[in-house]
Amino acid sequence: MEMIRQLYGVEELQGYTEELAVVKKYFNPLPPVLEEFWNRAARTEAIHRVQDKWIRPEDFDQWDWLKDSDYLVILIENQGCCRAGIRRKDLTKADPPVYVAADQINDHRWTLCAGTLSGFLRAALAYESVFAFAFHGEGLMYWLTEEELETVRSGLEKQPFGLSGWLGMDMSFYSNASDNIAVVMECGDLEVLYGAASEAGYKKLMEVMEGLGEAI
Repeated sequence: MEMIRQLYGVEELQGYTEELAVVKKYFNPLPPVLEEFWNRAARTEAIHRVQDKWIRPEDFDQWDWLKDSDYLVILIENQGCCRAGIRRKDLTKADPPVYVAADQINDHRWTLCAGTLSGFLRAALAYESVFAFAFHGEGLMYWLTEEELETVRSGLEKQPFGLSGWLGMDMSFYSNASDNIAVVMECGDLEVLYGAASEAGYKKLMEVMEGLGEAI
């Protein structure tokens, strides 16, 4: 949870308590990792001021497709291009895998997005934080060459989490301070977006990222 404080620049985290009873009407039990995230941090407003939509407990009473799904959906892409969720049959696992699918409601072509829920949460929170950062490149997103990717890999520390298949891309994460992140996205071409929550974190990141990439 310290990661949220650092990347989103918040001191106090807020979670759901009795609101989770709504979710448990349709998905029970909840995996301990998910319940802890929802209890401790998922109500923090800063994590909702991002690119995509984190599902809130009240959404389950509003959307029939959400409560009737074979997957407990936790994140939806902002234009409905894809969604991520936990298989209903995996709810008894402490830290289950997370899958991703295109957002046609009857689409059953779910593929593995992250091997564990804890890894998914760290990766998704890191990815979404870039869209809320106070400090980022003017273009936000850039094309990368293979040579430039090697500069990123050699100059920044690769993080122990990633995403597969979100928006059809594989994402890896790099950093050199607790409040900055660079997200490398591979989808045939190479793309990167990066930024930091603080000016100091951004300056540290730009020691490596300065001059890299062509704005998209």
